[in-house]
Amino acid sequence: MKKLTIHKDSISKLKMKSSRLPFKLAIKFSAFLLLFAQVSCMVKSDFKGIILASKGKIESLDPAQANKLLALQLISSLGDTLYRINLQGSLVPMLAKDKPIISKDGLSISIPLKENILFHDGTKFDAAAMAFSINRFIQIGTLTYITKSIKSIETPEEFLIRINLSEPSTSIKGLLTSINLTPISPTSYSLYKDKFLINNFIGTGPYKLINYSAERQSIEPFQNYWGEKVKNSGITFVSFTNSTSLFSAIKTGQVDVLLSNAIEDVHSFALKNLSKENTLIEGEGPPMEIGYIAFRTNSDLLKNKKIRKALLFSLDRDLISNQVSYGLRVPLRSLIPPFLAIRKNSPWPKYNVETASRIFKEAGFCNNKKLTLPLTFRSNVPSDKLLALKWQQQIKQDLSECLEISLNGVESTTIYKQLSEGAFEAVILDWTGDYPDPYAYLAPLLDCIKINDEVCEDGEAVTGGTFWANNTLQKSLMKSELLREEERLEELRKVERLAAEGAALLPIWHLKPRVWTRNNLSKPKFDGSGRLLLKEMIKYNE
Repeated sequence: MKKLTIHKDSISKLKMKSSRLPFKLAIKFSAFLLLFAQVSCMVKSDFKGIILASKGKIESLDPAQANKLLALQLISSLGDTLYRINLQGSLVPMLAKDKPIISKDGLSISIPLKENILFHDGTKFDAAAMAFSINRFIQIGTLTYITKSIKSIETPEEFLIRINLSEPSTSIKGLLTSINLTPISPTSYSLYKDKFLINNFIGTGPYKLINYSAERQSIEPFQNYWGEKVKNSGITFVSFTNSTSLFSAIKTGQVDVLLSNAIEDVHSFALKNLSKENTLIEGEGPPMEIGYIAFRTNSDLLKNKKIRKALLFSLDRDLISNQVSYGLRVPLRSLIPPFLAIRKNSPWPKYNVETASRIFKEAGFCNNKKLTLPLTFRSNVPSDKLLALKWQQQIKQDLSECLEISLNGVESTTIYKQLSEGAFEAVILDWTGDYPDPYAYLAPLLDCIKINDEVCEDGEAVTGGTFWANNTLQKSLMKSELLREEERLEELRKVERLAAEGAALLPIWHLKPRVWTRNNLSKPKFDGSGRLLLKEMIKYNE
C-alpha cells in the first residue's frame, strides 16, 4: 500500500493548478484533496493491513452497553461468543466445547467450555470468567431483554458453566450467540464490575485492540488465539462524516472495504452496479435489519386505535421502496425478516387508500377536518429523510382531505434518549435482532412488565416509544418461551397478529447488510447473524 502522505508544498502547487480549472472541476478537486487528507490523518503511512470505512462513531466498546451495528461488528472480532449461528441457522460451538445440555424441566442449561484459551491480557478463560461476564451484564447491561430469564449462574467445574432460569426459555439458545454476552477478562475489568469501560476491550477474539478513538480503531491479530488464525495483518476502522466521502473513498482506492451502514441508497445502488462491472467486489449477508414507524399510543393524538389503523393502510411500501432505495430495501409487512421463515402471510395490511379514507372518516376526519401527524426522522440517516418526504408527498396525492404530515428531523442520538419520555408522536426507526430468532425481534419492540389498560408503564415498549401493550399478547410472548418448533412459531404468529391489531408499529422494509471491497481482496463473507467475517478477508498485495 502506498504511503498516504501529502506534503504542504505539494498541496500548495495543486491548489495553484486547481485555481486555473473551471469552477465546478475545482470544487470537485478540492473535495478530493479533503477526502485524501482525511484518510491520511486516520491511517499511518506505513500501515499494511486493511482499511475499513463506515459512517458513524463507535462511542463505546463495552459489550454491556454497545448496541449499534458498527460497535457490535468490531466487538465480534475482538471477542468470541459461546456459540455462533451459521448461515443454515444451526448453533456452532465457539468457546463452548459442545452443544448446550438442557435439563428436562428446561430450567437449567449446562455448557462445557473449551480449555487452554487466553484473554488478550493473558488471563485464563474458564467458567468463572464466563460467569463474571454474564453477571456483569445482568447488573449493568442496557439490553435487559437478553438476560431477563436468567435466575443465577453456577460454575460446578472449572470448565463447566450452568445457567439457571426463572422459567423455561426456548430462545435462550439464541442468546448464547449474543455479542453482548461476549466474555471479557475479569482481571482487566476488575474495576469496571458496575460501570462501563468504553475505550477498551479485552476478550479472547482473533484480533486485539491496539488503538481506539470514536473515529478510528485499529486491531491486529492476537498471536495466542486459540482458533483458526487471522488471514490478514490487521484492520483499521475509519469513520467518515458523509455518504459522498465514503463513496469516493472506495471508488478511488483510499480505503479497501466499505460497510453499507448509513450510506445513502443512491450510492449503494451505484456501488452494486460497479460490482456487476467487476470494478469492485460485493458481499451480502442475511437481511437482519427492519425499518418501521413507532406511534406513541398514549398521546391525545394517537390513543384512538382507529387513527393508527388508518395510518397502517396509508403507506405505499412498493412505491416508497423503489423511489427511496431503488429496490434495495424490500417492502415488509411484518416485524420479523422473511428469512426466519415464521409465516407465509404477513399480518400487517397492504396499502389501500380507500380503506384508509373510510377508517379516517369513522374516526371523525376527512369532512373538513384533517389530522396533522408530526413525523420525526433521524436527520443523520439519509433513508429516513427520503422515506418521510416520499410518504408526505404520497399523502398529499392520495389522502390530502384526511391527513397531513409535518416533518421534523432530529439527530438519532437525541431521538434514542427521548423515546422513553414520549417526545415523538410518530418516529422512523430500525431494529436488528441481536441473534437470528423471531423472539429477538418481537420482545425488544413489544415486551412489557407493567400494563395498565393497553398502556405500557414499564418495559421495552416504553423504551421503544410506543407505550402500547396487550395482556393477551404478553401471555403469548411468555408462552412461546415454553414451546418448541412449530408450536412455538404458531404462538409467535399470534403475537404478531395481536401487534398488527394494536397498530402501534408500522413495519416498512427490510435490508441486507452489504459490503464492497477493492479487487485485491477476497470476496467478503457474513455469518448467520449478519456480521462480516473480518478474519477471513485476504489482501493479496500485502
